[in-house]
Amino acid sequence: MKPICAKLTPIAVVIALSLGISGCEGETNAAKSNGEGKAAQTSPKQDPVAQANQFIDKAENQLAELSIEQNRAEWIYSNFITEDTAALAASVGERQTALSVQLATQAANYSQLPLDEVNARKLNILRSALVLPAPLDPKKNAELANISAELNGLYGKGKYCLADGRCLTQPELSGIMASSRDPKELEEIWQGWREIAKPMRPLFEREVELANEGAKDLGYANLSELWRSQYDMQPDAFSTELDRLWGQVEPLYESLHCYVRGELNEQYGDKVAPKEGPIPAHLLGNMWAQQWGNVYDMVAPQDADPGYDVTELLAKQGYDEHKMVKQAESFFTSLGFDPLPDTFWSRSLFVQPKDRDVVCHASAWDLDNLDDIRIKMCIQKTAEDFTVIHHELGHNFYQRAYKEQPFIFKNSANDGFHEAIGDTIALSITPSYLKQIGLLEQVPDASKDIGLLLRQALDKVAFLPFGLMIDQWRWKVFSGEITPAQYNQAWWDLREKYQGVKAPIARSEADFDPGAKYHVPGNVPYTRYFLAHILQFQFHKALCDIAGDTGPVHRCSIYGNKAAGAKLNAMLEMGQSKPWPEALEVVTGKKTMDASAVIDYFAPLKVWLDEQNKQANRQCGW
Repeated sequence: MKPICAKLTPIAVVIALSLGISGCEGETNAAKSNGEGKAAQTSPKQDPVAQANQFIDKAENQLAELSIEQNRAEWIYSNFITEDTAALAASVGERQTALSVQLATQAANYSQLPLDEVNARKLNILRSALVLPAPLDPKKNAELANISAELNGLYGKGKYCLADGRCLTQPELSGIMASSRDPKELEEIWQGWREIAKPMRPLFEREVELANEGAKDLGYANLSELWRSQYDMQPDAFSTELDRLWGQVEPLYESLHCYVRGELNEQYGDKVAPKEGPIPAHLLGNMWAQQWGNVYDMVAPQDADPGYDVTELLAKQGYDEHKMVKQAESFFTSLGFDPLPDTFWSRSLFVQPKDRDVVCHASAWDLDNLDDIRIKMCIQKTAEDFTVIHHELGHNFYQRAYKEQPFIFKNSANDGFHEAIGDTIALSITPSYLKQIGLLEQVPDASKDIGLLLRQALDKVAFLPFGLMIDQWRWKVFSGEITPAQYNQAWWDLREKYQGVKAPIARSEADFDPGAKYHVPGNVPYTRYFLAHILQFQFHKALCDIAGDTGPVHRCSIYGNKAAGAKLNAMLEMGQSKPWPEALEVVTGKKTMDASAVIDYFAPLKVWLDEQNKQANRQCGW
């Protein structure tokens, strides 16, 4: 299978995620005009159902075989970014896209047949197998492949050069954003990184044109309809479901936003951080203002310091990059999962090379659809990356859990599940877990919980509207509601609507700020991350119940609990073989996603935030 992204996601390299990671469906007559299309025509001498079953078997074998070649080409490209590796990756990506389009077209011809449950589901997945469906025209297919590779390369090679001559990569620039408290320096870094996105704008516009044409060839109105059809429900029904989930958590986010804005105002003053309105995006400790944990020291409540810093603890205990990954692996083995294979340790990338360009964005890979699982990550020895590693290994253990499924079912129940599993484990990185593994000597008492919850909320709750708005923007772009002339203005309109943040300096349509976020040039659907941030709390609460933990859910760790691990593994092994509500039910006992677990987890914090905002007489909202 293709690589799957970390929290900042799933990397999608070059063109489209492989079968099972994403999709498109529909029917077109265009393919019937070539030789490949003839395979989809029913023969008068053969039973149509038998012919459909043969088609599914052959398609599955073709896709499985090609996926391995594609995964290897993209692994090499992401680890050695050159014109040659880009060309090789684009070439195999072009073939994979062409095959998937061809198979989706042919599958549509069998969609009304009374197939058995397994093959009916396989056929439906075949009909929805692409993120970027290329037009049937081979020249346009090749053009789309090259554009996608070029966009990925522009991001991967992106640097910003400071006045002192230092040219820094995105991880290095993000390090400054995390630690600096100088508004002028933050503004320079914020603006400088976005310069790398300007050349992407015409490429992205053309990519959208081509992918929309491909979606129409497959029977969709546009790419927006295609992307929203991936969730075992109608596209509009899925949009309604997202609105419902956001409605559950929006009051919590507004309380957090109000508190953080007030604290930043006290630190920086009215000119830099106004008391009212949106928060300037460069002040929140993150290149994209998507998570705010890096400003915790500026907004932390008095006397809430738990008395430890995980980054310092890692250094004190001599944790290097390899040991950090080993510790994350031990969490999964404590639940009853088998250790990672030897090839994981010999083939993964943990440290950023000094002699070549690589895509540093953390990602998890399954190269052979069996046991060749890896991560690619430029690990920093920090608390944040300690958590990210747990997240990435969640992908790997999920990939291995469903390895016995047929190829078409080698995927998560929906893409939000894949992102949620590692983060579910990360919610168990509690003080009690840190004490169990020897990083911490004593667990802080309950009086420190508000500080710990605030730190969590600055990452988890602050992310929710960002996780939602990225695809809100793209879906409107794909449908034509947002035209190319409005790309940047619409981006900031949505960021203000959902997040309550604004650009620190004037922006125009000469800019292309969406391209400064990896998942846009990388063509990675982003709603999965919003869903993951809902599902992880739902999973965590259910697994804590299974483990018999009766304390506050934010203090629960399932580390070492085999019963919780067995239940989790039962869901992971299902892969995509059943609709996601059935997989959800295995762990949670419910068939609907529910954000009430988020509210339960942060309930003490919500009370505290509202008290602080009231005492300071803050006007919440923006």
